[in-house]
Amino acid sequence: MATTREEIQSDLEEQVSQLTKQVASLTKAMSKRSAAALADTRESASELYDGFYDRFSDAMPAMRKQARLAQKRAQENPMTTALVGVAVFGLLAALLTRR
Repeated sequence: MATTREEIQSDLEEQVSQLTKQVASLTKAMSKRSAAALADTRESASELYDGFYDRFSDAMPAMRKQARLAQKRAQENPMTTALVGVAVFGLLAALLTRR
């Protein structure tokens, strides 16, 4: 019976050793895939940022001009600005309470 117990223990130790090696191998493979995926994601994000930057950098002067005009109109008409703000808030509240 001692021999059988020793054989079982030896077999289990061998299986644990093999499983440990397999887990290490899988971990290494996943690490490589993760690194590649991260590099691809960074490259995609960089390209996306560059595209947005190119588009918005051309439009920024016009957007700034429109923002200054809107600010000027809001300062000239504070009551209208307040009413528009309340209306927008009411619309948002209505949309949020419908869900």
